[in-house]
Amino acid sequence: MQPTNPISTEQIQIWLNTHCGIKGQVSELVGDVDHNYRCQSDTQAYTVKIAHVSDLSEFAFETALLQHIADSADPSLSLPLPVLNKDDNWLSVVSQHNDQLTVMRVLKWVEGSLWSEYSPHAEPLLTHLGHQTARLNLSLQHFEHPDATRPFEWDLAQCLWVKNYSDLFTADQCITLKHFIGLFEAQENNYQSLRKQVIHNDLNDNNVLLQTDEKDRPHVNGFIDFGDAICTQLINELAIAVAYGIMHKADPLLAAAQIVQGYHQINPLQDEELVQLYQLVGMRLVVSVTQAAIAKTKNPDNAYKTISEQAAWHVLNLWKNIHPRFAYYQFRAVCGFSPHPEQQTLESHLLQTKVTLSQMFPEHHNKPHVHVVDLSVGSTLLGAAAEYEDHDHQSFKIDQLQKKVPDHFLAGGYCEARSFYASDAFSIEGNTGKEYRTMHLGLDVWLPAKTAIHAPLAGKVVGLHNNAFKRDYGPTIILAHEYTLASGKPALFYTLYGHLSQTTLELHTVGDDIQSGQLLAWVGEPHENGGWSPHLHFQIVHDLLGKINDFPGACTPNHLSVMKGICPNPKHLFSYLEPASTQIQNNHKLIEYRHNHLGKSLSLAYSEPIQMLRGDDVYLIDHLGQKYLDTCNNVAHVGHEQPQVVAAGQAQMAVLNTNSRYLHPAIVEFTQNLLATLPAQLSVVHLVNSGSEANELALRMAKAFNGGDDVIALESGYHGNSNACINISSYKFDGKGGQGAPNNTHIVPLPDSFRGRHRGQSCASAYGAYVDQIIEKLSAENKQLSAFIAESIVSCGGQIELPAGYLQQVYQSVRTAGGVCIADEVQVGCGRIGSHFWAFEPHDVVPDILTIGKPIGNGHPLAVVVCTREVADRFANGMEYFNTFGGNPVSATIGNAVLNVIKQHRLQDNALTTGHFLKQQLKQMMAVHPIIKDVRGQGLFLGFELCDDDLNPLPQKASYLADRMRDLGVLISTDGPDHNVIKIKPPISFNKNHAQELLKRLSQVFNETAMQ
Repeated sequence: MQPTNPISTEQIQIWLNTHCGIKGQVSELVGDVDHNYRCQSDTQAYTVKIAHVSDLSEFAFETALLQHIADSADPSLSLPLPVLNKDDNWLSVVSQHNDQLTVMRVLKWVEGSLWSEYSPHAEPLLTHLGHQTARLNLSLQHFEHPDATRPFEWDLAQCLWVKNYSDLFTADQCITLKHFIGLFEAQENNYQSLRKQVIHNDLNDNNVLLQTDEKDRPHVNGFIDFGDAICTQLINELAIAVAYGIMHKADPLLAAAQIVQGYHQINPLQDEELVQLYQLVGMRLVVSVTQAAIAKTKNPDNAYKTISEQAAWHVLNLWKNIHPRFAYYQFRAVCGFSPHPEQQTLESHLLQTKVTLSQMFPEHHNKPHVHVVDLSVGSTLLGAAAEYEDHDHQSFKIDQLQKKVPDHFLAGGYCEARSFYASDAFSIEGNTGKEYRTMHLGLDVWLPAKTAIHAPLAGKVVGLHNNAFKRDYGPTIILAHEYTLASGKPALFYTLYGHLSQTTLELHTVGDDIQSGQLLAWVGEPHENGGWSPHLHFQIVHDLLGKINDFPGACTPNHLSVMKGICPNPKHLFSYLEPASTQIQNNHKLIEYRHNHLGKSLSLAYSEPIQMLRGDDVYLIDHLGQKYLDTCNNVAHVGHEQPQVVAAGQAQMAVLNTNSRYLHPAIVEFTQNLLATLPAQLSVVHLVNSGSEANELALRMAKAFNGGDDVIALESGYHGNSNACINISSYKFDGKGGQGAPNNTHIVPLPDSFRGRHRGQSCASAYGAYVDQIIEKLSAENKQLSAFIAESIVSCGGQIELPAGYLQQVYQSVRTAGGVCIADEVQVGCGRIGSHFWAFEPHDVVPDILTIGKPIGNGHPLAVVVCTREVADRFANGMEYFNTFGGNPVSATIGNAVLNVIKQHRLQDNALTTGHFLKQQLKQMMAVHPIIKDVRGQGLFLGFELCDDDLNPLPQKASYLADRMRDLGVLISTDGPDHNVIKIKPPISFNKNHAQELLKRLSQVFNETAMQ
């Protein structure tokens, strides 16, 4: 029982010293039955538990249990081992009043963070919780004690006492509680026969401890508080761990499955236990909320009793919305069993039944073959989003394909990842951000509207639902069919027919018997197919899970393994070819091939690389159809696969692509539109293929202008991957594998006003002086300065804005010395900064040479060098400059389309307004998350720097942030010489809604334990 009066920490210190010879600082902890304390001595920490009892025999079971743990615990587990007193006993009677004994027990403190105080609980951690729970149970497997079986309200085997407290809850709460109580009672006889042993019985989120390894990866290192241990059904232990492990998860079933999978890997579970697990998780939560409700009536101030109440109710309601059999199938799947226990039986039945599509569509009996239609993420038949959203265009494509193969059914789609499902209508909030139900679970067959569909199998109509009021989809019919289980008992499976004509509703009613070959329905019109080309959606379903009217035709990748078990492949019934082109490529095999046959220096983004197959505006879409908000790909300047740009390139490519020695209006039109964005001094254009090539040509021009070989460049600058560009790129030659600066390259300090050599708003002249020093040195050595080159905002240096006045001072010094000023706007130009089209303009300077990179081609290999007439004339010394692909009609057309899109869609204005909003929100975030020490940049070229309070860089936290954002569906990356800057440079079609999505996920990660 709870001690009546609190015991002072001073008294605890006296008892510890008297009975155990332990001295240290004592602090009070929360507790339920006991008073709990922590004692920190000079060498280690202890848990001190004080209880009032009438007889020491009450501790016999706990004492024996802890001794067993001390002797046999798994070495990977840290557990609270008993500390003996001066008399070599664990129990110390510290006072006695009448028949009541005050007893002190001391345990070794188990180091670690509480599960409840750590986030996130990612999949590896959930799996490890399962591992460690199983190891704990194996350690206790052979422990027996006469007191291990006792009446105990927290024993799930005795949980039906909660039925007596329904008056403490609202009507809605009672419905939830009765749901789980009813399930438990229905299975109670089978439950009582499950295997039993002593278990911890209270692996709640305050009894599970975590530690991190040398790479800051969390793992479960131990468990505490064995006061609730009891001999009961083994599966109860897992149910309790799951009940608390799934709290605060958007998808509790997926989190539960990860814990179950980990447990099964160490201590294999039995099917009879998996059947019970769903309702046992529910009943543990029911017991928890009932105990909390009782505690509030008796002792409203006892926070320990109600600590998990709100979270328990939340997850209880989420858990109730999961069908019990679906949970069972999910648990079977992660344990390596077929999700449905009769899956193989049904598949064998279907294989023996075997029908053809011609039987189903007899008016097309002249089609003996099947041509597989590829609608997967990387499908070129689909084309860009603008194409597949044009339903008339897609219908035309299907019709043209049918004409090419008139003796084939057009069919396919089972387990195909479809990018057009990656929309809000098909999205859910999962445990790692947004997830999309992109995995198609049926077979689509494309046929003319009103094509008659005949039942392939005899059955009974159990579902007839009109979807017209919900979406632009026609009715759905579901037939039930009998088959025989392995045991000889009859059972049902179902076939589902979707996208039907409205006239189908006049044919049947629920309950009708349907004969094999009987007219069942007609294929719907396009408006009954969501606007798509007419087709039938056919699906085999082993268990409808109570969803007669809305059984899903698609699922998220995370639930695909279990849904494949519920919805068998229609190939078991129909003879059709598997679509080889849509088979998902294994990431590990792709990585292995790259390592073996591509250059060793070719890197991959993220610790878990992503297989990207499609782009759509500000999103990239992976091989499973999952969307990632792209905040770091400035090459797709006006959006990934921007429709106008793609169409312009396709159209010109179909007509002509040749070199610039022939006259063509495209190169002139592009040049005119480009020059219209520039100061009059920059008037001559050279078209090339990449930013590297542009900077290489700029260096040649500078040398031709003044004969000099020496170049001044910025520390941490990057200008391309050709030899000449590497030689002026400090980011490369001062980094890993670099050889240092060549003799004719002179690096000046990065003008970083936040954490550089000189700081503050008036540091421009101090940084400019370094350029003057080099010019003086070159003059003293009789060397001619060739050029000064710098990005107008330094990207690889960490999104560094050049201080006001810096470029004016440097350009004047360089020109006085006869040098050429090169502005590298490969990354920051073309309206990205919002306030101006070019990032040099706010500095009130005009470079002699401007280099523009791939963003001008939106990813197409197009780049530009623009220079003054004087520079161009000196470069034209008689040697022809020719570039085979530079200025070809396709590239020029694409470049012109990019400029038109920026203007027509007001993307420069968008970069200004969205960038301003995002920058201001990031600055507000600094106040909440002090590791953000600086936010900088302009428009949609932003960065923020992570440092400690002494401005030491935090690259590990930056790396963690980037990886976690990737987990949450946002692509972001690090930069800067210390790799502690997060850069944000998305397509400039990135709008306020996208910015809010980015900010939401950033806030989520900044609140995680590793970022504190």
